[in-house]
Formats: sequence, C-alpha cells, structure tokens
Amino acid sequence: MNDAIAFLRRLRSGLEAGLELPVALSEAASALPRDARRAVERAVERLGGDYAEDEWGFDEEFAEVVFPLLELLYDRWWRVRATGVERVPAHGRVLLVANHAGILPWDATMMSVALLRHHPLPRYPRFLVLNWAFQLPYVSVLMRKVGGVSATPHNARRLLEQDRLVAVFPEGVKGAGKDFKDRYRLQRFGRGGFVELALRTRAPIVPVAVVGSEEIYPKIGESRLLARLTGAPYFPLTPTFPLLGPLGIVPLPSKWRIEFCDPIDTSQHGPERAGDRTLVLEIAEQVRETIQRTLYENLVQRGPTFV
Repeated sequence: MNDAIAFLRRLRSGLEAGLELPVALSEAASALPRDARRAVERAVERLGGDYAEDEWGFDEEFAEVVFPLLELLYDRWWRVRATGVERVPAHGRVLLVANHAGILPWDATMMSVALLRHHPLPRYPRFLVLNWAFQLPYVSVLMRKVGGVSATPHNARRLLEQDRLVAVFPEGVKGAGKDFKDRYRLQRFGRGGFVELALRTRAPIVPVAVVGSEEIYPKIGESRLLARLTGAPYFPLTPTFPLLGPLGIVPLPSKWRIEFCDPIDTSQHGPERAGDRTLVLEIAEQVRETIQRTLYENLVQRGPTFV
C-alpha cells in the first residue's frame, strides 16, 4: 500500500505543478514496483499512438498493459477477496447485475480483475457506465479502452447478442449517489429493464454483491455547482474532497469482498415473456433480494472496513 500512496502523492504534485496527465503519470510511476511502473509507462505511450480497438472502443492490448496496475489496487490497496467466480458461465452471453457506488466505476474494474484472475476460462466483461462519465477528459478514453460502454438499452442488447459478458448496475444514479449512512441498502431496481433485456436475449443473470466500494467515497453532501460544471447528475462532497484538493478524489483503501451468486436461468421463459410485467418484477425482486442478502453476509465476513 505504501507504493500506491507514494504514487498518488507524486501524481498529485505533478498535477498541481501544472503537468499534463500523461506526463504526471509517467513521473509518478517511478514510485511503483517494476511491473506496475512499466504498465503505467506503456499505457501512457499507447494513449498517444496508434492502436486497434473494437466498435465499442475496447482495446484488449491496452487492457493487458494496465492490468498490473489494476492488480496492484486489487491486491494491495483494496485487498479484494472474490468468491463464486466459477459460477459465471464460461461461454456465451451473460448479464452480471451488481450494486454500485461512487462516481467512477471502480467496482466494475475490480469485478473484471476477479474474473480475469480466478475464472477457469477468463474473459473481459463489458460494463455499462452512465453517459455523462464519457464527457470527462482522459477518464472517458480510459473507460472505453478497458471495457466501459455507454449505458443504453440498445448498447446492452447488442453486446449480449454478440455473446458478451455484460455488467449492469440497475440502482442507477440513486445507488451511486446515496448518502454514506445508506450504504449497502439497495435502492429500487427501476422498472426491471435489465430483466426484460435478459429475457429478450435469453441471457442468464448472475447477481453480484460488492462490499467495499460503498466506502471509497463517503458522501456527506453534494455540490450543485460542480455537478453543473461537469454535467454529472450529482457531485459528491466527501471528508477528503474538496478539502484535500486533487488528492481528495483518490478512493479510500477499504477492504473489499466480491461474491458472484448462482446464475438465474431466463431461457426457460422465452423472449415473448419480456412484456409480462408480473414476471419481470418477480425476477427483478429475486435478483435484488439475492444481492441484498449476500451484501449483509459479506459485510459480516469482512469485519473492519479499513483494517
């Protein structure tokens, strides 16, 4: 964890000195272990050069380059423990449905690391991200390159029809923007759009419970001005931001647990049942109850938040 802290401090100093992000990243990388340092250097090189990507902006070579850095976060910053990874089907279309917190999709990237490291037949998931996030400089490019896709029903359906592994977060803005006192209390899953999607594409649903992500940016208030300036649906105020300036956007080092639950088969119902509101809401509630119960179980198993 000391390496990661030193890296973040040097990154902050570089940004405060007026360096562009790629330059600041390159200079801060000297604080990291060799593999992670090389990952940062190669990522910066690729941001300025030619590269191949699919229609969604995913760049598998770039994802491989930054993987050691994500592993550093996984192992040493958040000390993630993942269980049930083998329950995720190894082939074909799959819909991962998880709780979500924070303004950036760190939970999605850690789910991705868990699958790539521990699944018998690993593959990269594509995760749906709120549209406004793709307006942020640098962040939008990085998210697309590692698997982020603009969250629209059309995109989600096309990904599943291409037999992708797709992650969605049906709490939406309500989940990402909830106050710290409401952490791990799932918000409503809307009108069950993810269930309709799974039924139409015959994709199994895998509920995923993520413990740890809801403490990395403890929300104690909101800034309407910053939300307006960034185009975000909300902009959280935390104990470290804006008090610590740019360093305040660094996520806190909470301990994480990620559990992938048993898949729910939707193919038995048929695509025509996507219009059956009773069935849709019944499956949505089943998924929500599974995630909520698993969250509580993993909170108990995790123990102290930061120790």
